[in-house]
Amino acid sequence: MSIIQLLLSMLLFFVLFYGISFILNMILKTTWLMVLVYPVIVVLIVDGISSAEYFTNTSEAFSTLGNNLTNLYLADIIMLGGGLVGIILAGMTIRYLRNAGYQMF
Repeated sequence: MSIIQLLLSMLLFFVLFYGISFILNMILKTTWLMVLVYPVIVVLIVDGISSAEYFTNTSEAFSTLGNNLTNLYLADIIMLGGGLVGIILAGMTIRYLRNAGYQMF
């Protein structure tokens, strides 16, 4: 992966999760909900197995998840980190707008 692809991917993850988090924070009137949901999203992206496997074949599913998490490339970690930064900044933005007196937020 070239550095340009990495930067664009990081920017796309940032914008995607910033937008999703901002909208959910606005609709649900919560500030940090997406920070709690983001690890689940990362697991769904990384694991490569069906979510039902966590209930039917628990030990093998978590073993596979652990292996997949430890085998992530640095580029993948940077992209997923960009999404986390987007979520955190969306929460900070919502908090600022609420403190500034915007009733909608």
